[in-house]
Amino acid sequence: MDTKAFKRSLHSSENYHRKGFGREAEVATQLQSEYQSHLIQEIRDNNYRLKRGLVSIRLAEAFGFCWGVERAVAMAYETRQQFPTEQIWITNEIIHNPSVNQRLRDMKVGFIAVEEDSKDFSVVGTGDVVILPAFGASVQEMQLLNDKGCKIVDTTCPWVSKVWNTVEKHKKRSYTSIIHGKYNHEETIATSSFADKYLVLLNLKEAEYVAEYILNGGDRAEFLTKFSRAVSPGFDPDKDLQQIGIANQTTMLKSETEQIGKLFERTMMKKYGPSELNNHFQSFNTICDATQERQDAMFELVDEKLDLMLVIGGFNSSNTTHLQEIAIERQIPSYHIDSAERIGPGNRVEHKPLHRDLEVTENWLPEGEIVVGVTSGASTPDKVVEDAIARIFELKAATVTV
Repeated sequence: MDTKAFKRSLHSSENYHRKGFGREAEVATQLQSEYQSHLIQEIRDNNYRLKRGLVSIRLAEAFGFCWGVERAVAMAYETRQQFPTEQIWITNEIIHNPSVNQRLRDMKVGFIAVEEDSKDFSVVGTGDVVILPAFGASVQEMQLLNDKGCKIVDTTCPWVSKVWNTVEKHKKRSYTSIIHGKYNHEETIATSSFADKYLVLLNLKEAEYVAEYILNGGDRAEFLTKFSRAVSPGFDPDKDLQQIGIANQTTMLKSETEQIGKLFERTMMKKYGPSELNNHFQSFNTICDATQERQDAMFELVDEKLDLMLVIGGFNSSNTTHLQEIAIERQIPSYHIDSAERIGPGNRVEHKPLHRDLEVTENWLPEGEIVVGVTSGASTPDKVVEDAIARIFELKAATVTV
């Protein structure tokens, strides 16, 4: 399929909208009251620090809603105002934050159900309004909705679109796109749909396995079994790794994406020689600025003396998970929650350790004075961060008065 031609055709359709509806001012007040926070602004203004009683808060200097997320949420609100009586759907969560998604449900926006790794679009009727989320939608989904005559509101983050353009460049030269990401993440599914040949790698360890295969060959059946859900149909590692281009899920850990890119650059140089490198390897910088800024701020924060780290964001939020990884690497007790409701009652917290299911930890706040580091993923509103900090203040105040 000529995905570039399809995109051009879609973008020129009167049913396609990606610039909002000129209702920014109408929704701005609503968004501000629901998602912004006076307390968080106070902490920002005080050099990202706040002390109350026995608790000292250290807030990361870059956290929370990024521009792409703000844009997506604002466009979803505008869509409801623009189409007050029409049936509106979202092809997935608008962003990875439970409170924002619940708010849209309250506004009578429907969410396409996912069953056994596929979405049930049978509920979508001709002429319905369908919102594509911040992390995009696959070409196949867009084509299906276009064929149904739906009004499509595209809130895809421009950084994600930039990655799609990179994959298109790979395809133009018959390169295989090596995508650093999670093969079942919505953004990676969308990105891979623009590729001809692709291989999705989760981490540096998987990249090293592939690099070794490129240089020395290996067990083809083992390779295909290992990446059975992470390759394009008909993928042949003996042919499809001769020319490769690097792309990434925008929310992956910046340092690891860079390591993977450099590893494959060295690998192809060693395999084909420096003079032939450009005929076998392509790399463009597709790391999202907002993701990078939040990770850099987290590295600065964990250099401080912290008793514990609170990471706030959706449990299925990739960029939030990577912030959690940074704290864990520094061996700081770290708790990933998706809302303030996970804190309490009593000195307990329900949280998600890395790569594990939800757990409850009792007595998670140490006795006496404590310094708490706080950050949040790019899909987390300031109001959610405020509520979590307020719960900590309440818990510590209660331990003093008992």
